Amino acid sequence: GVPPSPRSGHAAAVHAERYLLIFGGGSHATCFNDLHVLDLQTMEWSRPTQQGEIPVPRAGHAGVTVGENWFIVGGGDNKSGASETVVLNMSTLAWSVVTSVEGRVPLASEGLSLVVGSLNGEDILISFGGYNGHYNSEVNVLKPSHKSTLQSKIMEGPLPDSVSAVHNATNPTRDLESEFEVGQEGKIRETAIDNFEPMKSKGGETSEHILAMLKAEKEELESSFNNEKLLSLQLKQELADAEARNTDLYKELQSVRGQLASEQSRCFKL
Repeated sequence: GVPPSPRSGHAAAVHAERYLLIFGGGSHATCFNDLHVLDLQTMEWSRPTQQGEIPVPRAGHAGVTVGENWFIVGGGDNKSGASETVVLNMSTLAWSVVTSVEGRVPLASEGLSLVVGSLNGEDILISFGGYNGHYNSEVNVLKPSHKSTLQSKIMEGPLPDSVSAVHNATNPTRDLESEFEVGQEGKIRETAIDNFEPMKSKGGETSEHILAMLKAEKEELESSFNNEKLLSLQLKQELADAEARNTDLYKELQSVRGQLASEQSRCFKL
């Protein structure tokens, strides 16, 4: 096959422990939105047909995989940052837009980092930093929800030939759609942070859990403080008792000295 053209700032992921996927990147003033797949067993390149809402060209983006889904965040084309967070179903090679941001926000940046973590047993995406005219240090969180029982809304009917090779290498009976929790208003609901806005909790479940954790930690610290305070009072009382005993012993010593002086005087007279 034909390998990707020379580039940098692309994203890469491995699917089914066999396929290496390369997306986007840039070369000089040109940015790409092409998708290349390397079969690690045959070491042959292919350029399959992409389905769904194909992302705009970008470089400097970050990506992580959650199951069969490859999330792409940020990036830019040397003119502006990419505002859409997109996800690729690596079995069907179908793209969909997860969420988007408006304006010149830190999330639409090049060179940001992205990891997947776990909160309450659920996957969350965490991004940090980036550059979109200036460097930033914001932390942003998105919580996706995956439901394997749902049918794919993008891929209906037979798969194209360019997709079938990757699709057949995985479980062909499972059609996993990248799903996100949707509220009554039809907007994506992110229980950690809405549209990656830093430190703003909109879903009550996660915020309540965090508050409960903070409250428990506060109570534990208060309990430890009270125990230390009680121990300090006990030590002060013991110190006061020791000082009182020391005073009594000193008085007894002075009395014995007085008696000894009297006996010495009497003996001298004798």
